[in-house]
Amino acid sequence: MQGDVLNHESLVNAIKQVEVVISTVGHALLADQVKIIAAIKEAGNVKRFFPSEFGNDVDRAHGAVEPAKSAYYDVKARIRRAVEAEGIPYTYVESYCFDGYFLPNLLQPGAAAPPRDKVVILGDGNPKAVYNKEDDIATYTIKAVNDPRTLNKNLYIQPPGNIYSFNDLVSLWERKIGKTLEREYVSEEQLLNNIQEAAAPQNVILSIYHSVFMNGVQTNFKIEPSFGVEASQLYPDVKYTTVDEYLNQYV
Repeated sequence: MQGDVLNHESLVNAIKQVEVVISTVGHALLADQVKIIAAIKEAGNVKRFFPSEFGNDVDRAHGAVEPAKSAYYDVKARIRRAVEAEGIPYTYVESYCFDGYFLPNLLQPGAAAPPRDKVVILGDGNPKAVYNKEDDIATYTIKAVNDPRTLNKNLYIQPPGNIYSFNDLVSLWERKIGKTLEREYVSEEQLLNNIQEAAAPQNVILSIYHSVFMNGVQTNFKIEPSFGVEASQLYPDVKYTTVDEYLNQYV
């Protein structure tokens, strides 16, 4: 079945054929998810909607800086409020850092592989972040589709083997290659300057890094049953790929 986000009739016709809608639209179409919401409301048959989240919890990303605050966090938050206002059953998936984006070069600018001599670390390297393989994110998401425990909740994908500070991540890599790297730390002031000087979309990306590696927004709050559940606890049968395992391919 096919439907165009920008064509209401085609979208309604497509949605009428399904019970679950999982949106994975990119940054440019985040705000246009109001059109998906309208189509879901008109179709009247959807039992669960997963908006295009798959990152940080936008309701708990306190201290976010521009341009990510307006272009990323606020837009996603508005979509959440629209979903809730329409009474559409939902699940918000927080999948945090994609392994395939963050780990192949440990976030080193312009590098095609993890560092072997020197590593640049954002901030003091102590806030903890969460790294998940894309296949595992998909598996947890599909398992949540018909699970009443995830209904109208945040699904946080925080497997214990995938939570690392930047310093711990570098130390893990050093143990694998048997070498101590020179560590260069980027101050918050310098990162904020870099954000101001960068062009789009790099400025948005850097300001998201500020949230993750300076503010620690992925792990600086407790998941309460009133608003969320943790995926690896709900689905202990899933054999997820750990960061340790993922990095082996680069040794």
